[in-house]
Amino acid sequence: MKKTKTFLIIAVAVGLGACSEKPTERKSLPITVETETVRAGSDLVGRSYVGVVEEESATSISFTGAGTLTRMYVDEGQPVRAGQLIAELDKTQARNMLAAAEAQMKQANDALTRMQQLYDNGSLPEMKWVETQSRVEQAQAQLDLARKSLQDCSVRTPVAGIVGKKVMDAGETVLPSMPVASILNINNVRVVVSVPEKEIAHFSHQTPTSISVEALGDRIYQGGAVTKGVEADGMTHTYDIKIHLSNADHSLLPGMVCQVSVGDVEGTSQLSVPITAVQVNARGEHFVWTVSEGKAHRTIVATGRASGNRIAIDGGLVEGDEIVTEGYQKLSEGTEVKTQVQS
Repeated sequence: MKKTKTFLIIAVAVGLGACSEKPTERKSLPITVETETVRAGSDLVGRSYVGVVEEESATSISFTGAGTLTRMYVDEGQPVRAGQLIAELDKTQARNMLAAAEAQMKQANDALTRMQQLYDNGSLPEMKWVETQSRVEQAQAQLDLARKSLQDCSVRTPVAGIVGKKVMDAGETVLPSMPVASILNINNVRVVVSVPEKEIAHFSHQTPTSISVEALGDRIYQGGAVTKGVEADGMTHTYDIKIHLSNADHSLLPGMVCQVSVGDVEGTSQLSVPITAVQVNARGEHFVWTVSEGKAHRTIVATGRASGNRIAIDGGLVEGDEIVTEGYQKLSEGTEVKTQVQS
């Protein structure tokens, strides 16, 4: 009886102890993340490149003969018309050659007149008559050559434009085909841009462009037709494209550096997110972490073109969605999160 009583007391004590012991509840704390609200914007519209203004055409002015430059009639930046006198060489030798050729021509013509009378009377052999005619022709050729040499001592521009650069000045010795000045046509100009080979396929003859010129107070020009180069630079693997612009006021000058935006110049909006927020799963799908009702969810997205530190989103998100930009490394599906807006 005593043993039974002792056993009951122990059993009751154990039971009371078990009832008084409460299970420990371990509740995880929310993970703090930075988020961004997805908005439509124009951050990714168009690609941006650096371009340089180039004249539509350049004509080098040079003499066909050698001599001493006596005068330059133009200065750099001066507008010129077609046919305008640009420079002259010393004409002394050319004038002397012309005088000698004229004297020789006079002598040959006088001999021809005298021989004509003899030939008509039948007193001159045919061979002498042919020889006399040949001397006249030779004298005429020498006269034409002397006149051309004198004319070549003056050089005129074949085109209208702006004097780009004076290479030589009075007193210097000029050699044949040595440029003395350049005439630039800047009524229309071209903006030359180097484009990576992986992007050249995006360009066509009518690709819209917007050109900002810092030297003109960030003045904006809408580009015209686009010409694509067909040969890549061997070192940089880039292709040159040329964007044609009208320049009636001659405000755009060769060598000006400009910023070229290529793409939709009207500023069509597009969803975009930071590149670092986009992850790739085991199946190669792109996804971002979105936050809904305090919990993180893996959302598959379709990505577009990247620009800078952002990437376009072509599907999977809508404007107003909240995505995680920092702290996503610790997330799993359904994780509770505490959000703070990215600064």
